[in-house]
Amino acid sequence: MKTTKILLIGGNGKTGKRVAQLLNEKENIEITIASRSGNPSFDWEKPETWAEILKDINAIYLTFQPDLAVPSAPEIIKQFSIQAVKSGVEKIVLLSGRGEKEAQICEEIIKATAQKWTIVRASWFNQNFSESFFLEPILAGYVALPKAETLEPFTDADDIAEVVAEALLDEKHNGKTYELTGPQLLTFEQAVAEIAKVTERNIVFQPLELDEYVNMLREYQVPEDEIWLVNYLFSEVLDGRNSSITNDIEKILGRKAKTFSEYVQKTAQTKVWDEVNQLS
Repeated sequence: MKTTKILLIGGNGKTGKRVAQLLNEKENIEITIASRSGNPSFDWEKPETWAEILKDINAIYLTFQPDLAVPSAPEIIKQFSIQAVKSGVEKIVLLSGRGEKEAQICEEIIKATAQKWTIVRASWFNQNFSESFFLEPILAGYVALPKAETLEPFTDADDIAEVVAEALLDEKHNGKTYELTGPQLLTFEQAVAEIAKVTERNIVFQPLELDEYVNMLREYQVPEDEIWLVNYLFSEVLDGRNSSITNDIEKILGRKAKTFSEYVQKTAQTKVWDEVNQLS
């Protein structure tokens, strides 16, 4: 049986590493993880690195850092997708942001370029609380965020990865756009409270105005491009437009999407939120 060669761009990220794990369990699948430190090296900002890693690739899982909404993304995605198709890539599965109108420009580029495509739009990940920017405040016992009242259907990265793997391997997902959400709506304050309850820790939640939050990030010397993205996400995406749930995960996987509570219970067992892990 012919081997399918799949390129994972962002294969070390929250969803990418999970997709890699799932695909490694399949027969006749060969995966390549694209990264700046890899061999061959891959860098979005250096188109000269693209050709070698695209050789003999059949399908791509494409995640773009820092986000498809950044102003430079459409041109980079356009040039990359054109080169991918010329290299013989048959399918691209794109991870997009739910409710991000700017990201939809990149979606349309993929649709117009790729022979076969699937768009996977996801809301905020559960894992942002354990593998990303919310982890340090949780460990410190003090989480200060804007848009505290906005309801969000936090989505589990395990669910997203399973959907992506299905989309890469099954032709029935060609030409489909999926919107993935968790099964419940929570505010950030409720999410943090759930973590505090399960870990039996006192974690204070402080609502902030967006400009206060941005100033706080600058005080912590967060890079300006990251601040731009945070400002975009909190001002544009967290305005209530995503305060609804879908059943796409259940429709694709044949089971319910994981709840935030299930995620917290499972993650708490790893001890990642334990006070002894507080960053010095």
